[in-house]
Amino acid sequence: MLVTGPVIPPASPGAVAGAASGVRRSWQAGPVPPASSTQRSSRPTRRGARPAANSRPWDDPTLAPVVLVRGPEGLLAERAVDGVLRLARERDAEVEKAELDGGTYAGGQLAVAASPSLFGESSLVVVRGAEGATEDLVADVVGYVAAPDPETVVVVVHGGGQRGKKMLDAILASGAPVLECDAIAKDADKVQFVSAEFRAARRRADAAAVRALVDALGNDLRELASACAQLVADTAGTITEGVVDRYYGGRVEATGFKVADAAVAGDAGGAVALLRHALATGADPVPIVAALALRLRTLARVAAIRGGAVTARELGLQDWQVRNAQRDLSRWTPEGLAAAIGAVAQADADVKGGGRDPVYAVETAVLAIARSRR
Repeated sequence: MLVTGPVIPPASPGAVAGAASGVRRSWQAGPVPPASSTQRSSRPTRRGARPAANSRPWDDPTLAPVVLVRGPEGLLAERAVDGVLRLARERDAEVEKAELDGGTYAGGQLAVAASPSLFGESSLVVVRGAEGATEDLVADVVGYVAAPDPETVVVVVHGGGQRGKKMLDAILASGAPVLECDAIAKDADKVQFVSAEFRAARRRADAAAVRALVDALGNDLRELASACAQLVADTAGTITEGVVDRYYGGRVEATGFKVADAAVAGDAGGAVALLRHALATGADPVPIVAALALRLRTLARVAAIRGGAVTARELGLQDWQVRNAQRDLSRWTPEGLAAAIGAVAQADADVKGGGRDPVYAVETAVLAIARSRR
């Protein structure tokens, strides 16, 4: 067992015996190896709160008397807590785990949960829902952080927001490690997340398969992770777009992006059929119109690149987006693109309260886009 501290000359047998009882309490102070490369996944840049000096990605856990897990992505927060627990059990297989709820916390619960066990086992206390902290929790955590028990790991999970700011400030000021669990909202981050899930499972998935899975389930990170696990468990070999379509084809086809692809391709019948299927399975007209608008904006941006006015890097476009748009633009005139954008702008106003029938508005826009293609 590693005990940190300066090198000292040998002590007498009596002194060694007296110090032996304190050796186990120092296990948490030792260095912790970083997570393996197979455990690392997407790490979007935090754009909300200013990163702490000792900020770490959620998949690079460490042990300390107090650890803050911060961010709105619940799945990543759970994985971060699991990572800390795994490290604690690697150091002490008998570690005792206790959980407290921030929203119902009563004064003194932290002191009881973090107190040394009668049988000498180390403890790990997880305080969940700290974004809904009671005043008692804030006061107890502030007091605890000032003099934490070195034999106990207290993990505070905060989903974001300003509630409990005094508690967060005290944790940050103490130098405790902060595991960041930022929201994964961008498509590029979701693609990175899915790719990392397959890498961690030691399975190969081609780019089209990853893209199809994000298109189908990208609105829910938990569902996305569950789908990755199912594909790994139920299939063999490389995961292809065909495999994803076999399992989730109905969901893929029902997305607004598939509707937009068909409309931009000039397939009016196919686009309307996909639209009606999407609406029948619970899709809302507003995000479908947003998908149409995004698709047309990408065409307009790439048209600007072709004109030499700007570069793809300046517009924040990926290479595959540029390639796809360039292929589509060969069938579009500037006048047709302008007409399609105007139709979507009208649909956007209608589905947000300006019209009587949102479904009619989005269907009209889909037909207008398909007919505007050369």
